[in-house]
Amino acid sequence: MGIGITYIIEITDVWMLEKIDIENIKKIAIDAGDAIMKIYKKDFKIEYKQDNSPLTEADIKANEIICDALEKLYPEIPILSEENKEIKYEQRRGWEYFWCIDPIDGTKEFIKRTGEFTVNIALIYNDKPVLGVVYAPAINDIYYAKKNEGAFKNDKQLPLHINTNQKEKLLVVASVSHLSDETQSFINSLDAKVIEQTSKGSSLKLCMVAEGVADIYPRLAPTMEWDTAAADAIVREAGKMTLQYEINKPLLYNKENLLNPWFVVR
Repeated sequence: MGIGITYIIEITDVWMLEKIDIENIKKIAIDAGDAIMKIYKKDFKIEYKQDNSPLTEADIKANEIICDALEKLYPEIPILSEENKEIKYEQRRGWEYFWCIDPIDGTKEFIKRTGEFTVNIALIYNDKPVLGVVYAPAINDIYYAKKNEGAFKNDKQLPLHINTNQKEKLLVVASVSHLSDETQSFINSLDAKVIEQTSKGSSLKLCMVAEGVADIYPRLAPTMEWDTAAADAIVREAGKMTLQYEINKPLLYNKENLLNPWFVVR
């Protein structure tokens, strides 16, 4: 009986993933990115949410495009988005699959017009990211991955670069806006003869590790699940991992508290 149940669960998992065409998800991200760029190129209003984080009309418009498209294509899969109404844990705890969305990851970078912001769309299955699309519309880079099908940047399979001697040299990427003292101390303690440090905004930091242009990304500061989910799927399919700091277990999703623990991508 136990074997039969396991078999059914595996078939259900494969069936749902096979049903989802990642090209559709890429198109949704690009459509949202196009709308974002129209607003990016003009003057726009900035509001502030209760947690004092910024919100622009681009966040709202992108969220509308993404959620409407996903609801039409996959009405049976619920959506958790930074910009939607909060969904209580009692309701979402039973979700097997759900979309985890950040319409603009790096709103501060969007406001500063650095170009280092992304559209993040992830599919979570049983607390793990199994599909992710990260689109950076200002620089026209798109990263994507689907479980067991590899990770890609602009249709080239990741990783594109491999550091074969990390004891000699490590390239560390950190946050532009949130470089905590704890993160800097962690970087200073790394075991390599040469440590080069660079900064990047949004989920592009995780994508840099997946790509191989960075070896490690420590985040010893707050993030939310929607900040990491899409890029985490890409990291995992590229053969890397996003690990909780000190306990070395993968990040989990759909927790009661949607705040991520500190983590290290490597």
